[in-house]
Amino acid sequence: MSTPSQEDYLEAIWVLTDEKGYARVTDLADRLQISPASASKMVRRLHEAGLLTYERYRGFSFTPRGRKTGRLLYARHQILERFLTHLAIGSAQDIHRIVEGIEHHFDVMRVDQIERLVVYIDHHPNWWAQFLDDDGSVSQPPIGKST
Repeated sequence: MSTPSQEDYLEAIWVLTDEKGYARVTDLADRLQISPASASKMVRRLHEAGLLTYERYRGFSFTPRGRKTGRLLYARHQILERFLTHLAIGSAQDIHRIVEGIEHHFDVMRVDQIERLVVYIDHHPNWWAQFLDDDGSVSQPPIGKST
């Protein structure tokens, strides 16, 4: 599979192409807050890995494999953000930062169990409300006791 850095690029390219219909090296550099030279270098690497088609000075686009990978990476990110949002562990900005730190530890093909839980929570808000304390934090049994 891809490195965490490659995953970040593929996810960013997915978002850019979803929002604008295309992605350019300068757009990618702006989104990831890196230099255009660094973005260009990674685009070439992703091209060599068969995830992008790239022509110098003409731009790049996903290959079918790259499109599938980008979609899965973006979906993984969204699932983890939704899950942490349900846990109410911080602001949207905090949650995004946390997900950026942990998402690479989750195989994109294995987040389906977390997704199933998120969907269950979405469809059973009363069950989830019972799981949370009155103050919105996650219920935890006293140490040494189970509920």
